[in-house]
Amino acid sequence: MRAREGDLIKNTSNVIFDVKGLVHPPGKVIAFPRYIPSPKGTRAQPSNEGNLYGKVYNLAERFQYLRQNAPELIVFDPVFGETLCEVPVGQIAKHYKPIEKLAELRESEKLASLEAKSVLLTKLLEIASRISWRSIGVSGSIMAGLFTLKSDIDVLVYGVGNCRKTYAALEKMLKDESSRFKPYSREELLSLFEFRSKDTKMSFEDFERVESRKAFQGKFDGIDYFVRFVKNWNEIDEKYGDVLYRNSGHSRIAATVCDDSEALFTPCTYKVENVKVINGPKTEPILEVVSFRGRFCEQAKTGEEIEVQGKVEHLTNKRKGEEHYRLIIGNQPSDYIVLL
Repeated sequence: MRAREGDLIKNTSNVIFDVKGLVHPPGKVIAFPRYIPSPKGTRAQPSNEGNLYGKVYNLAERFQYLRQNAPELIVFDPVFGETLCEVPVGQIAKHYKPIEKLAELRESEKLASLEAKSVLLTKLLEIASRISWRSIGVSGSIMAGLFTLKSDIDVLVYGVGNCRKTYAALEKMLKDESSRFKPYSREELLSLFEFRSKDTKMSFEDFERVESRKAFQGKFDGIDYFVRFVKNWNEIDEKYGDVLYRNSGHSRIAATVCDDSEALFTPCTYKVENVKVINGPKTEPILEVVSFRGRFCEQAKTGEEIEVQGKVEHLTNKRKGEEHYRLIIGNQPSDYIVLL
């Protein structure tokens, strides 16, 4: 099974997990619970009306659920050097893929309002960016069939070239007053801030400064949308075990972004220089800041000064014979990246 960022999987206990990252151990998929069967749930799949679901969002809640219901899925991964949720392939009952879901919606003659909006949104993106339908998909609650009246539209675009074309098209449409794509207002950003600040701590001023210039999120006909950009399989050269990751503590640093060319994708990477360790172990060289969370994409641009707090990891690339440190953000509520 080849699973990647944006996919969902359902195990034999009917728990639906969202897949994290692009590199996975043999016979397993790194993924975390997102929709869990619950008699008090408010969501139900049309194909399984008797099974109600609740949603867990932040990482602490997900681990709490696992400890209580599936502790065997919590493992310390010797390659990634941290405790993760890894689902054995043999326990996966269904693999949800965004491209296949969008194709299914496009062919359907009976769609719910949100599903129809997602098809229209992706159609306008496909036209504006001139990418193939086979490079775009719909994920999240729509893909799982668990959306509500308050759900947003989660879009996936695959391939480096397609991603850059789509982002450029979004930037252009958000500047067009006649477009159905609208940037967040200050009030809408405040609402988004209140939601995200539950597990990412920063001031609203810092939040507004970076979020207001991101084109991959906003409103489409009044509905929240979020576009995630993921590389194609042939653009990923790392295999499980090529690189060893070791936890080296937590740090707060100041640095200059020297290369933001990988900031658009999930996972996102910022190459940094002029690094100054403010708090934490004096590890060097710290060459990059990385996150597996879409909210940290396009957070800073080349030449900008940043302050970052997160976990320090030592990387050993066995294939290339190289080693360095990186700062990874998004695992703890205290992690952040802000402009100076």
